[in-house]
Amino acid sequence: MKYFLLFAFAVLFTIDSFGWGATGHRVTGLIAEKRLNAKAKKKLQSLLGQQSLAIASNWMDDVRSDSTYDYMEDWHWVTVETGATYDQATKNKNGDIVMTLERVIRELKSGKLDRQKEIEAIKVLIHLVGDIHQPLHVGCCDDSGGNRVKVKWFGDDTNLHTVWDTRMIDGTKLSYTELGESLGMPDKATVARLQSASVRDWATESMS
Repeated sequence: MKYFLLFAFAVLFTIDSFGWGATGHRVTGLIAEKRLNAKAKKKLQSLLGQQSLAIASNWMDDVRSDSTYDYMEDWHWVTVETGATYDQATKNKNGDIVMTLERVIRELKSGKLDRQKEIEAIKVLIHLVGDIHQPLHVGCCDDSGGNRVKVKWFGDDTNLHTVWDTRMIDGTKLSYTELGESLGMPDKATVARLQSASVRDWATESMS
């Protein structure tokens, strides 16, 4: 089953454009949906019904209000110290963004998930492909992904993560559909590079 790979690659086409708050995640879903072939689109519709990928992309953030999903909290990020690689990093027993993406991709490839688990896996995939390309989801030290780095944004007190994640996007005053439509496709060489990259390559790029 190749539909999940086509889906993930479609999401990657927006990685250099912005950080990842609710609007940013919706843009990844919107663009991914536009790039799907007919087979991949049919498969995803059979799982998600009328729910668009744009809306499904925020599921992992939406369920943070439900304690049932507390086990997913650490899946959004990973700490890798400066000068180290992911392989050298201390692993979180609760999981992290790299190990979760690698596991979800394996599970989707296997075709052995039941329907509900497959639906959740798709939602996790689109969200975390977005998160891993937000520079502050793969980082070092004890700044909680920039959340402890206090900054001012147009005179307002906030933190670095929020500026990357939301404020820069919201400052455009564009809806996710408008923002998605404004982004062009990369050239063939860039597409080929993205398609050949691994999850750990994505993490390394996010650190640089």
